[in-house]
Amino acid sequence: MHLARELDGEVVNADSMQLYRGMDIGTAKLTAEERAGVPHHLLDIWDVTEAASVAEYQRLARAEIDRLLAAGRTPVLVGGSGLYVRGAIDALDFPGTDPEVRARLEAELTLRGSGALHARLSAADPRAGRAILPSNGRRIVRALEVIEITGKPFTAHLPGHDSVYDTVQIGVDVARPELDARIARRVDRMWEEGLVAEVRGLEAKGLREGRTASRALGYQQVLAALAGECTDDEARAETVRATKRFARRQDSWFRRDARVHWLSGGVEQRAELPHRALSLVERAVTA
Repeated sequence: MHLARELDGEVVNADSMQLYRGMDIGTAKLTAEERAGVPHHLLDIWDVTEAASVAEYQRLARAEIDRLLAAGRTPVLVGGSGLYVRGAIDALDFPGTDPEVRARLEAELTLRGSGALHARLSAADPRAGRAILPSNGRRIVRALEVIEITGKPFTAHLPGHDSVYDTVQIGVDVARPELDARIARRVDRMWEEGLVAEVRGLEAKGLREGRTASRALGYQQVLAALAGECTDDEARAETVRATKRFARRQDSWFRRDARVHWLSGGVEQRAELPHRALSLVERAVTA
């Protein structure tokens, strides 16, 4: 918000779950009041039944970025979904999909399990096998689909670091003990603010059938509790654990990109964070 105001900018969302309508509490989506007049784009554009598409997000994000640049405004891309950020700003082409190949692989996943498909992926593309968890059936199916469609390793299509825009990338670094404590407090707030009721309302709109939205942190765990698969307390504790794991994966993803400038968001430095971030942008503009 500070950067957008100071740079005559507008916010472009790069959080994959804030794209979904109605998923507000669990994604910490800013309210209209909190946006304080700063325009925000690419929020609430998909129904919870819609499967996420990075290729479609890339098209929408670049259209917004190009429109803002043409109008003399500064796009401020905000969010922690690594592939979405890279899709928006880097030279990245997404292979198409083949419904027949996808259906066959998904049927095999159901029949044989993710371990068997992961073994096949590791044999066909060892780098992809190391990068994708054996339990992540959805990504394994996609990798095998791309290999079959293109005849090339899945890793050949992974993003490099060639930007299509002049960008300044800023990462907010918080030490692990403080971050873990903040995650636990945030999950408590989600429950206090009515996450369970939000999930109930979205369940009536098809959330449970949504291939992507139903797996979102917090939402997946509440759906399990509503189905009687665990208690409410267990769902809350699992949300904390899953969010901590996700934060570690996010950190690993962005650390691999040498273009990211890391600034401390720890409690003792937080007041200085907006000013230090602005100074990084201004320095790049005047360089």
